Amino acid sequence: MLSARGTTEYAFNLRLANRIEQKLVEDGFVKTLVLVTAASPPRGLFERAVHANGMRADVFLSIHHDGVPDAFVEKWEYDGRERSFSDRFKGHSIFISRDNADYLGSLRFGRLLGMRLKARDLQYTPHYTEAFMGSRQRKLVDAEAGVYRYDQLIVLRHTRMPAVLLEAGSIVNRDEELLLESEERQGSIASAVTDAVEAFCAARAPRKRGPLAPRPSV
Repeated sequence: MLSARGTTEYAFNLRLANRIEQKLVEDGFVKTLVLVTAASPPRGLFERAVHANGMRADVFLSIHHDGVPDAFVEKWEYDGRERSFSDRFKGHSIFISRDNADYLGSLRFGRLLGMRLKARDLQYTPHYTEAFMGSRQRKLVDAEAGVYRYDQLIVLRHTRMPAVLLEAGSIVNRDEELLLESEERQGSIASAVTDAVEAFCAARAPRKRGPLAPRPSV
């Protein structure tokens, strides 16, 4: 997927994942690992789950940036080229899977993350509950934190630890794309993730800090 100005989602994902990794390591989670696999989906998605399982990671965070259904896409010209955009939706979203081996742990971490993002005045998008989303419509399981169920996602279903997928925002929204590129927004998200991990691990004490697996998508 490309942003409204033609940047790949992968570039956004990798930049944010690296920022999150840096913040977690600085905060003492020294075994944090960014997982990138060369294979295309779905094989690459299975590989990431297998790798995280092999590490016996304590929590798995999948980093993405959102688009919109084709029906909402418009065209504009940027830098001399026609690009696709949609300014209709903005905001992040958090997904968990009922089929995860630790669903309650996933829900707990998702709620913690959602509330830490909210504390930084970052709002989730409610549009996944709407009928016009069709096959992409999702059940909202926590309306305060912005946590949805998406049971079929490979990286959430096949990981054996609590697993959450974060859509950090909509890169096809022209205004939000610029915010997501900014150091300030990336720093806010990284701090929210770190605070959520701290709270999650503290709630599971006396378990020691273990390897974490935030990852960008490919």
